[in-house]
Amino acid sequence: MTRLLEQAFDRASQLPDEEQDELARLFLAELESEERWAELFGRPESEDLLERLATEALEEHRAGKTQPLDPSDL
Repeated sequence: MTRLLEQAFDRASQLPDEEQDELARLFLAELESEERWAELFGRPESEDLLERLATEALEEHRAGKTQPLDPSDL
């Protein structure tokens, strides 16, 4: 375990049990999410799909069908 992760667990262990459980749920959910994304992106069909989507997005941009994103509009 890295020193930083140890520090995080040490600090978390000082929280009330309910908050520790909530952190644990969030942490586990994040790990599971990362595993799902890795599995999905690891599939050969994912590479083809992402390539098609990127090509489509570039074509739309070149055709003037896109507009700049202004973060203040979000």
